[in-house]
Amino acid sequence: MTQSTEIDGTLVAAERKIVVDGNHFLQVGALVYRLQKKAVEFLVITSRGTGRWIIPKGWPMPGRTLSQAALQEAYEEAGVRGIAETASIGSYQYTKTDMPGGENGDFTVDVFAVLYSHQEKKWPERGQRIFEWVSPEEAAHRVGEPQLKKLLLDYRPH
Repeated sequence: MTQSTEIDGTLVAAERKIVVDGNHFLQVGALVYRLQKKAVEFLVITSRGTGRWIIPKGWPMPGRTLSQAALQEAYEEAGVRGIAETASIGSYQYTKTDMPGGENGDFTVDVFAVLYSHQEKKWPERGQRIFEWVSPEEAAHRVGEPQLKKLLLDYRPH
């Protein structure tokens, strides 16, 4: 089963559900950032199911690179437009416990930095989530996943 294809060194998803690390499903995440008075701020949003703080994330999208899919998730979940780096800045793992049918799922999220441009007035999940711009330290404090906390504290735009 083909899950992805490499074109010019860039991974393009052939399917939505890609298995990595033996038994984890691959997802893509967008670490959206902006510079405010020379200080970095990250966008954090709430999940629809549990209301916990996360970054925009979702499934790979057939025919799109992983960074393009991450940028699309930032738009769908928070209305964000911007420029995504083509290489992942890292990854984190989590277990989803509120899946349909009461199942649990293990996920690895490849994270792509996205330089914020603007926010649309309308987007698919508007009104379904809370979003806030916060410092890297506050973002790390809010999220629950240790590997994501480290990414938030360590990443600085070039």
